[in-house]
Amino acid sequence: MVIMEIKDFGTVKIELDPAQAPITVAHFEKLVKEGFYDGLTFHRIIQGFMIQGGDPTGTGYGDPNQERIKGEFQLNGVNNTLHHGPGVISMARSQNPNSASSQFFICHVDCAYLDGQYAAFGKVVEGMDVVDRVARVRTNFSDKPLEPVVIEKMYLA
Repeated sequence: MVIMEIKDFGTVKIELDPAQAPITVAHFEKLVKEGFYDGLTFHRIIQGFMIQGGDPTGTGYGDPNQERIKGEFQLNGVNNTLHHGPGVISMARSQNPNSASSQFFICHVDCAYLDGQYAAFGKVVEGMDVVDRVARVRTNFSDKPLEPVVIEKMYLA
């Protein structure tokens, strides 16, 4: 289980699913243990879609110099059946199916159209109300929050 403390919003508990995405879970857990996510922001928030974080530059375009991992999803030959429903956490990536690194997103609503194209690897089991509040923050034209939404701490429990 991953505990994510979001400044001024609350705590989100995420149950990881290594049976669906073992490479992704191991990579994410490694970053969490290293404290990589502590102090980073949710740089892209779209109410009725998802909240995205994990970029050390906070822009969505940053290269964290982390290793790239295999995309564990159907389009890439992996039978990952975890559905992108509300509260599911998944790895963000570029057009390259094996480009996931540190950026992740949590679905705010059902995003079934992402199934088979992104590596879902867990689900919020407590704190979906926190995700909902984050999803409602005011953003600019590029979906960046007007005020930073900071991951104060993320750790394994």
